Amino acid sequence: MTAALQSPADSPLVAVSDLWVAYGRIEALRGINLTVGRGEVVAVVGANGAGKTTLLRTLCGLVRPREGQAHVCGQDARLASPHKLAAGGLLHVPEGRGTLQTLSVRDNLRIAYDIRPSRPSFEAALAAVYQRFPHLETKQAQLAGNLSGGEQQMLALSRAVINRPDLLLLDEPSL
Repeated sequence: MTAALQSPADSPLVAVSDLWVAYGRIEALRGINLTVGRGEVVAVVGANGAGKTTLLRTLCGLVRPREGQAHVCGQDARLASPHKLAAGGLLHVPEGRGTLQTLSVRDNLRIAYDIRPSRPSFEAALAAVYQRFPHLETKQAQLAGNLSGGEQQMLALSRAVINRPDLLLLDEPSL
């Protein structure tokens, strides 16, 4: 029996089956199954300590599972380094805003921008971000530390989307 081959565009961005993660003797995840396709928006909801952050950190290659399968952007997240997963199209925004408080909005975005020959110019990427978040354009010279909490969250999201990742994992995006 042969399996039908899927093109990269058809294959899921996330395919997790029977995933188990433990910190020592404490099980953080047990038997997790999850599939996320291109264009899908998925929320993982649960109480504090339910394992949401552990799941995201496992998908990013920061935590190694005890058992199960985890494929992200076509790579085995159990074996690939976080850097390799990021190069493959994954972007993780951890809890907290992660903005550089003493730099301007524009400089925060410039530092976040991944310069590769196949990418549009920084100015083109910046224009696309300002199209999504027009309020930030009016604040581009302002220091990130002087932004309101909501504006800092907007900047954190902008830092993530400026590189147009295939898969964006947001941990506690409302904080």
